[in-house]
Amino acid sequence: MNARDPRDPLDRRIERIAVLVSAGRHPVSGAPRYSRNDALALDLARSLAQRFHASFDVPHAGDANEPALADYLALGAPEVAVLPCAPTDDAASLLAERVRGYDLVLTGTRAEGAHDSGMLPYRVAAALGVPIVGGAVDIDLDDATGAAVVRQFLPKGLRRRVETTLPAVIAVHPLASAQPRYAYARLRSGAIRPRQATPINAAEASAWRSGPVERKPVRLVAAEKRSGHARMLSATTTESRGGNVVIEGSSVEKAQVILAYLREHQLIDY
Repeated sequence: MNARDPRDPLDRRIERIAVLVSAGRHPVSGAPRYSRNDALALDLARSLAQRFHASFDVPHAGDANEPALADYLALGAPEVAVLPCAPTDDAASLLAERVRGYDLVLTGTRAEGAHDSGMLPYRVAAALGVPIVGGAVDIDLDDATGAAVVRQFLPKGLRRRVETTLPAVIAVHPLASAQPRYAYARLRSGAIRPRQATPINAAEASAWRSGPVERKPVRLVAAEKRSGHARMLSATTTESRGGNVVIEGSSVEKAQVILAYLREHQLIDY
C-alpha cells in the first residue's frame, strides 16, 4: 500500500476532530452512565480519525469527578479533557472556545437525563460561525473537495445525503450506523484530565429553577378521527397514517407547515 502524499489537499482539510460528550443518567435507576448518543458520535469520530490520520480530542464541560466520564475511556476516548463548568455557566460558549479551529466537531443529538434540550450543538455552531448538520446517520469525506458528506435521518424511513464545507458541527442521530464497544483495557489506559478554562456565566441563569421531575412531559398527539372499523383495519395493514415530510423550502416555510398542523389539530391555541 502506498503512503498518502502529505501534500494531498484532503490531509490539510481534516486534521483535528473533537467529540463533545455529556454525562448521562439511566432512565430508570438514575445511575450515572455515558450518553448513548454521544457514544455513537465517539465511534464515528474514531473511525474518521483512524482513516484520515487526524488528531482526536474529547472535551466535556462539567465536573472532573463525574463517574460517567470513565465510560468514554472504555469506549475508545484516549482521554477526556474536562473544562470546569458550574450549572449556572454557559457550557455551549465554553465548549465553543475549546474546539475553535477544529475541522470537525461531533456531538450527540442531545444529552440524556440532564439539561437535554438538544440546543447545545446549534449554540456551539452559532458561536463558532460554522454550518451544522443534524440527524447524521453516517459521515464520510469527499476525496475531491474535502467536504463532509452526511447521510441524514428523515422520518418514515427516508434518508438523504447532504454536503457541508469544513469546519462544521455534526449532530449524530440515535440510529447512526455505529457500534460502540466497551473495553476494560482502554478504561485503564485512558485518563480524565482537568483543563484550565475561564467560566462563562449564562445570562439567563438567574431565571432558571432546578428541582425533581414531578411528571413526565405530555407528548402532543393529534386526536384520532377515524372510525373504530378503520382503526381495526390499520392494525393489520400497512397503509399510510397521513402526514407530510417537508424537505424543500426554507426554515421559515418548514416552521409554518408545523405551525399549521398544530393549529389544524387544535394542539395550540394561538
